[in-house]
Amino acid sequence: MPSHLFADRPAQPPEPGSVDALISQTRRLRGEVDAVRRDTVVDDDDAQGRWQRALCDLAVHHLDDLGEHLGQLKEGLPPAPDTVELPQSAPESGAEAQQTRVGSAEWNLLTDEVSWSDELFQIFGRSPESGALPLDELGSTLFSEDQPLLTAMVTACLVDGKPIDGEFRIVRADGRVRTLHMRGEPVLDADGCTASMWAVLRDVSELRRSQRAVRESRDSLQRRREIAQTERRLAVELQEAVLPPWRGSLRLPQDSSGALDVAAHYLPSATSALIGGDWYDALQLPDGQTMLTVGDLTGHGVTATSGMAMMLGALRGMAMAGIEPGPLMGWLNQLLETSVQPALGSAVCCRYDPLRRMLSWAQAGHPAPLLFRRGTGRSLLPPEGVLLGATSGAVYGQAEERLEVGDVLVLHTDGLTPRSIEFSRADGTERLLALAPRFSAARSAQECVRLVIGEFGEGEREDDACVLVARIGS
Repeated sequence: MPSHLFADRPAQPPEPGSVDALISQTRRLRGEVDAVRRDTVVDDDDAQGRWQRALCDLAVHHLDDLGEHLGQLKEGLPPAPDTVELPQSAPESGAEAQQTRVGSAEWNLLTDEVSWSDELFQIFGRSPESGALPLDELGSTLFSEDQPLLTAMVTACLVDGKPIDGEFRIVRADGRVRTLHMRGEPVLDADGCTASMWAVLRDVSELRRSQRAVRESRDSLQRRREIAQTERRLAVELQEAVLPPWRGSLRLPQDSSGALDVAAHYLPSATSALIGGDWYDALQLPDGQTMLTVGDLTGHGVTATSGMAMMLGALRGMAMAGIEPGPLMGWLNQLLETSVQPALGSAVCCRYDPLRRMLSWAQAGHPAPLLFRRGTGRSLLPPEGVLLGATSGAVYGQAEERLEVGDVLVLHTDGLTPRSIEFSRADGTERLLALAPRFSAARSAQECVRLVIGEFGEGEREDDACVLVARIGS
């Protein structure tokens, strides 16, 4: 337990020069923190920003309190020789600047005299003419549920000599509620008996509000993170359930000359934790032909992946029903247009006939397939087709391309090739076409996919992407 103060033993004052230095440091640090607070831009949906701003507000309150304590400490010191005038910090504006935060009091148990500082009268909202409150009336200003705490602290101090350290809420005469932190100790006379009790009361209302704001914003940020993690887990599970389960190369149709050697890969975004609406698929159709498709829906998370599941399911069903790529795109556009959660999408859908080695395809605002033959590559000329969901009643054209043994067909979503001020979609396409000699030397579609992944490393993409490679067999 800290030693009690004695009425005839004053505390030793600190050196005035050291207090001036601390005041100067506090003012400088307060200005720097306030600059950081002003630069913190907070949006309504930015939980991280609100938490950072609340922390800055809390730090400013602490530094304001420290500056006020040091200022009061300096007022009680003798003037220092050759004192250098310290720069004054910019005055605060508003009610907070006028709010006194620290006051002191002493209750003399022998004479019943009560002494309050001017600051304490301001904290309690009382005029000095109305007089200071004796100990037995101090509790009348407290919330009823806080009164037992004050009674217990004062009793322990006066009877057992224990220091006071606690908080309670008061209701001022003007009806305003303030939270006070009280610290005090008994003052003993020469015989070791309690002669009086002193206390320092600090208005911590703004500080506690700032602390609550920090807690609330931190809790909100944590909830958002948990929601984001849950959403990502659900999106990943939905994506894994919808995308084709096969890994490595796939031969389609399985029992046919001119079959396709197919491989595909999904590449997650390097900068976003959310899953997008990208898809790929290869499907053997009842008439012996093969359907190839890649596509992308706008957005991220469960909304995008659920929309992707709807689109891919519809695409598979219509392809199995024998609908050609052009009309199929028209139906997908109508489906997306009437869905509960409107979105935009791009897609390419191919139908390959192994008997004629003929590729029929359509696209909706999507990069055209790339055809590699005998060490060179080119982009197929795209038929007419706008983004899915962009306009009602859109008509989608259909193109045909005859393929040869050994040809390599590359389908990819837009996120595969990085686009920025320095790089356009055309630049990414040129990088893909530059892989033509290496595709020609590759022995399988899976090896071609590895070449694409090696060229477009995951660290370069801001969005997730899919790539599908089909190699024409003999």
